[in-house]
Amino acid sequence: MTVGVLALQGSFNEHLTALRRIGEKGVEIRKAEQLEAVDALIIPGGESTTMAKLAHYHNLFPALREFVKTGKPVWGTCAGLIFLADNAIGQKSGGQELIGGLDCMVHRNFFGSQLQSFEIQLSVPKLAEEEGGPSSFRGVFIRAPAILEVGPEVEVLADCPVPPETRKNMMLIANDQKGIASSDRVIVAVRQGNLLATAFHPELTSDSRWHSFFLKMKKDNGGKILQCTSTSETDALQEKKPYDLPIYE
Repeated sequence: MTVGVLALQGSFNEHLTALRRIGEKGVEIRKAEQLEAVDALIIPGGESTTMAKLAHYHNLFPALREFVKTGKPVWGTCAGLIFLADNAIGQKSGGQELIGGLDCMVHRNFFGSQLQSFEIQLSVPKLAEEEGGPSSFRGVFIRAPAILEVGPEVEVLADCPVPPETRKNMMLIANDQKGIASSDRVIVAVRQGNLLATAFHPELTSDSRWHSFFLKMKKDNGGKILQCTSTSETDALQEKKPYDLPIYE
């Protein structure tokens, strides 16, 4: 299997390194025609607004939507999760274009600023069942999004407690968005058909189970064609560039 990694900005090199650790070939994707040569695609974490502008500049969005519809595996981490969501809130003023396909509502900057980044042990029973190893995974959250609600065909793979400083934000979101309940936990990893999404950064750890799990996902999603339509709501946020971070052992 040849795995493409969208290489516009963000942690694409870390994903390529993780793929090499498990003996898989990863290639950088910057042009639409390059998608024709890969069997799976990873959309990495990074600065989602910058990535969206670059993808728009290179006219990548139509090709990315078509790739999602093929049924080939697609995995979005952090900013990549935002790209795959059908609906996003917490956007920068003016919003940003999304690929869509994943039936969920995501908050772009749920966990706060760069300074509120954190690590936490996540319960991942499905990952442990499929890939072995411990039933927990070290989630690295960097200015991370969160999934507030999912559709009936979305499988939840991991959730995360809402930090005390973020609970007020959750209550405000619940008041503003009809149908979204305030909770002490939010969803941070899901799967729907050929799509996988994580709000955290597995590529920044030495645990390669998420990459292995992704590569074993069936290319056939049961004959269903995912509709890549997306909407967004705007919410002015201060932009900060992410720092370069090491691989966590």
